[in-house]
Amino acid sequence: MTQTLTLKDRDLFWPPADELTEATERIRASLGDWPPTHAPWRICLTAPDEPNGGDLIVVAEADAARHGEQAARWLVRGAAVVEAAENKAALHLGGETYRLEGHLAEDWIPALAAFLDCGFDPHDALVLALAWRDGDETRRDANAAGDAFPSDLATFPRLAGLPQAPAQAFPRCPERLGLYPVLPSAEWVERVVGFGVKTVQLRRKSAHPADELQREIARCVAAGRQHDAQVFINDHWQAALVAGAYGVHLGQEDVHTADLSALAAAGIRLGLSTHGFYEILKALHFRPSYIALGAVFPTTTKVMPTAPQGLKRLVRYVRLLDGVVPLVAIGGIDLQVLPDVLATGVGCAAVVRAVTEAADPAAAVSALQQAFTQ
Repeated sequence: MTQTLTLKDRDLFWPPADELTEATERIRASLGDWPPTHAPWRICLTAPDEPNGGDLIVVAEADAARHGEQAARWLVRGAAVVEAAENKAALHLGGETYRLEGHLAEDWIPALAAFLDCGFDPHDALVLALAWRDGDETRRDANAAGDAFPSDLATFPRLAGLPQAPAQAFPRCPERLGLYPVLPSAEWVERVVGFGVKTVQLRRKSAHPADELQREIARCVAAGRQHDAQVFINDHWQAALVAGAYGVHLGQEDVHTADLSALAAAGIRLGLSTHGFYEILKALHFRPSYIALGAVFPTTTKVMPTAPQGLKRLVRYVRLLDGVVPLVAIGGIDLQVLPDVLATGVGCAAVVRAVTEAADPAAAVSALQQAFTQ
């Protein structure tokens, strides 16, 4: 075990539990070379006298009502509460509740600690802990990454409390969408599809004035049809529906407000953004046409709700979802890092500044497209 995986000197559990710490070390060592987190978390199996902002306090679901007022105080202090039952768990943190249904292995608590130490946010660490099975640390998939990281979607939990998915699944996209420029205007869309790019997205930040937005989207749809290109519209799903767009791209919050059934019935493709394992499971619930994974690297094009995912996580996402749904890597991708991104096995990479800020956009597009053929 490397020095970075030595956890005995860490305050992992309250009360201290050597047996759990040893199990955590064993699981953590099997997951691969992840830099240890610097987050000040610990898992509390009994209520601490003074909870801190890094505490995850585990209570039995049957005891949750008894802890009601006390739990509210824990949450105000920045701690998290995990309610656990035989086949489900719920995480309460930061005003959000993440409800999961699935198998809780005997080692799920040390597995949770191990994934937290790998740097995963608590809701993603809990997803992975429920995907864990006792003994997984002894089974290595040599054909993948040679580690015990969960990669079988069948073992992952289901999310509870989500809006109902449309009765009709969204039409499938091509499995490997290739280069995917995200562009700020219809003029840019017309220009880039003219270069021969077959998948583009209009990301127009403002919906006003409405008539101008509708004209912009109509121009994009027309350009896509003229050049046999797949044009997605970011966010503005109603205008995209009116214009008969090929597809729309939505964020996680949009699935609660957009009329997904109307989009699916119209045959419009749906792409959904994700920023981790929990959001991937949420996206899969709605059976989208593709899932975007990001941000892979730091990006200045928009404010991101999460830290960059990095290539190590992207590899795990691809291993989990390859063949399940088309995947798009997005966030901070340019020609320099594109080969490393494609080496993960992802079949599509979205780019923004690599095209829109290029001195010669046509030459930039050509160089980016060539990376997909090497």
